[in-house]
Amino acid sequence: MAKSSQAHTDQMINSLRDTIVAMVRRDGPDLSARQLAVFLTCYLSDDAHTVRGLAAELNVSKPAITRALDRLKDLDLARRTPDPMDRRSVLIKRTLKGNAYLRDLCTIVTETATQEKAATPARKPVRPRRAEGLRRVG
Repeated sequence: MAKSSQAHTDQMINSLRDTIVAMVRRDGPDLSARQLAVFLTCYLSDDAHTVRGLAAELNVSKPAITRALDRLKDLDLARRTPDPMDRRSVLIKRTLKGNAYLRDLCTIVTETATQEKAATPARKPVRPRRAEGLRRVG
């Protein structure tokens, strides 16, 4: 990997870490990676979402989507409503609290990105370990 590409990757990974740390430190719910993926998929697209559609889009099982939605429902970040066009199907809807959570998340991401640009390289960038010495023999 070229130096500039590696530096960009390091910056993105550090920014992701800083964003996650800021989310954990703030008051409010902590979401797992899967719950956050379901939440963002529902909130960043105007399409109607179903359990089946989310499972296909995220390439995970329907029960995994259902568990994530159960948590989002408990936190009032999403709700389920019957599909008026197909009563067998359930649509995933946004909530006011979910909209506020997304605004908070956007603020955190923006602040993290701003801090990353303003900061001098005070910490060593995160780099994956080399696997050269870990190859199997025989």
